[in-house]
Amino acid sequence: MALLIALLTFIVVLVVFGGIWMLTGADKRQEIVRNRMEAVRKAEKRGEVSLDLKLVRDELYSSLPQFQRLLIRMPWSGRLQTYITQAGLKVKAGKVVLWIAVLGFAAYVFVAFSYNQDLLAILACLFAASLPILFVAWKRHRRLSKFEEHFPETLDLIGRAVRAGHAFTTGLEMVSKEAAEPVAGEFRTTFEEQNFGLPLRDALLNLTERVPLIDVRLFVTALLVQKETGGNLAELLDELARVMRERFQIYRDVKVRTAQGKLTAAILMALPLGMLIVMRTLNPSYVTVLFTDPLGPKLLGAAAFMQILGAVVIWKIVHIEV
Repeated sequence: MALLIALLTFIVVLVVFGGIWMLTGADKRQEIVRNRMEAVRKAEKRGEVSLDLKLVRDELYSSLPQFQRLLIRMPWSGRLQTYITQAGLKVKAGKVVLWIAVLGFAAYVFVAFSYNQDLLAILACLFAASLPILFVAWKRHRRLSKFEEHFPETLDLIGRAVRAGHAFTTGLEMVSKEAAEPVAGEFRTTFEEQNFGLPLRDALLNLTERVPLIDVRLFVTALLVQKETGGNLAELLDELARVMRERFQIYRDVKVRTAQGKLTAAILMALPLGMLIVMRTLNPSYVTVLFTDPLGPKLLGAAAFMQILGAVVIWKIVHIEV
């Protein structure tokens, strides 16, 4: 038994360090090429580019050729890569998938041979495997929230540039140099795309895909309509900035009023699991029946389902779109 545990420990360590080694090997030149061709590829998908782009290669999801071919066949790989890009992370989708596999496998083996309980091992595997996705989601939400907070200032800056007699593209360049991140980085990408020859309309539509916020869509729609119909662009940008500030003020007010409900939901969700861990530590025999009795896993599964259902209901109640 000791030899088996030692062998499995060696395999887990080998898989973890092998996964980390594969995850850290990033080719900067491939990353530059991918970023440059991404704008053209998005415009091609919308059917708005008349050039022959058949030689544009597929999205690069991994530096490993075999893993790359596998991910290309998966329909969710593109959405995952877009999700990672929106989070501002300079990693490929293949690295995140490998992290999910490595962490899930390591957690399952560790818990299975430490506690000898398959259900607990499966739960630990699911929790560990979800950590990379949760991290990407947290980084994405934080980045988009920061973008949304600084976006009205960006519109003011572009409006002042237009009012001073500069072209709109010059205002984009000023934002890329003077605005705070992540606004500066996204507008720098938009300015470079149109500067390299992509039509301004396509560059702005690419911005809405990289930053999926209603304020950005409103900004791009207003610009495209103004480009077709004409009008005072400076006044349009000022009015957009005012509406976005009022909307953000309402959003903060709603966030304060729903803070108590969110805290209550967090406590109600953490209480059953916390009590199970505490009772498992203080009085193991009192909780062991849930894992040894044939009816125990079914009760735990039903409890977990009701916890998830309750969390969804509470989230729907306290989450108010503004």
